[in-house]
Amino acid sequence: MHVGTLPHDRSHLLIRSEDSKDPTSLFQNSILRWLNAHLCDDQASDEEAGGVVDSIAFCKGAGVVCGKIPIDILVKQFFPSCNIDWFVYDGDFISPGDRVLRLRGPSSSVLSCERVLLNILGRLSGIATMTSEWVREAAGLGIACTRKTSWGLLDKWAVHVGGGLTHRLSRRDALMIKENDMRLSSTNIDPEDSIASAISSIDLEADAMFVVIEVQDSSQAIIAARAWSESQKTRKGTEPIVILLDNMGPTACGSTDEELKSLGLREWCILEGSGGIKREDLPTWARVAGVEVISSSEVNMNSGTLDFSMLIGGI
Repeated sequence: MHVGTLPHDRSHLLIRSEDSKDPTSLFQNSILRWLNAHLCDDQASDEEAGGVVDSIAFCKGAGVVCGKIPIDILVKQFFPSCNIDWFVYDGDFISPGDRVLRLRGPSSSVLSCERVLLNILGRLSGIATMTSEWVREAAGLGIACTRKTSWGLLDKWAVHVGGGLTHRLSRRDALMIKENDMRLSSTNIDPEDSIASAISSIDLEADAMFVVIEVQDSSQAIIAARAWSESQKTRKGTEPIVILLDNMGPTACGSTDEELKSLGLREWCILEGSGGIKREDLPTWARVAGVEVISSSEVNMNSGTLDFSMLIGGI
């Protein structure tokens, strides 16, 4: 399955189209909540004092730029006395010294907006840059983030801009059955029976497009794939289930892939490797794991920031 067709790509829930990049109401409301928090903490507002100045934001490192959507909302909604012009677009690669944007307005407003603007630009560009590096080194495997985020949907947008997959945007976005879900829904202590029971209880008409079930070993993966295939054959459905191979490592994941193929079950599932994945392990995952996608919080939680500065008068 091509990375672009994996159900882990939920970017269509964040923007109305790739051409317009207009945020959906879901994404815009999230952005406004984060902007309000940042502005309140920084005690920043559109003071409209002082003469009109031009300021240029430029990059001091190298990486993938991200932040145009929230920064445009920042200026339009909270600093209406200012105007912004961009020299780059989200997803562009930039080098040290490259100009990113021009902010024009009353000097007090420009200075008040500066820190929040640069914080957003730096963090989101850092995530997009890290994600792009993982995608490049994964050699065709999908790279997805998780719900472990610092800035919620903004983190997920930056992963998308860097070429990664957002995965679920929230607990309600898609059905994911984890170990704790099975413990809560069944008194049966046998995890393998719990897996089959959990799958049989899924409302396939509502949820079949994107279902994830977490397993701990190949035996559980086979049970999940078999139960899913039987349910789908009954309803004449074709959607595969995502089987999340938790903390199994690339070698065991590769063995699971081969077992599922030998049993004729591989077509019914998408394999997702997860748990403890490090960037230096990506070549091994790409070579032996047999999965379509790996998920890790490393791409957004340990990305660092891309360094930007802003100078009045430009550079």
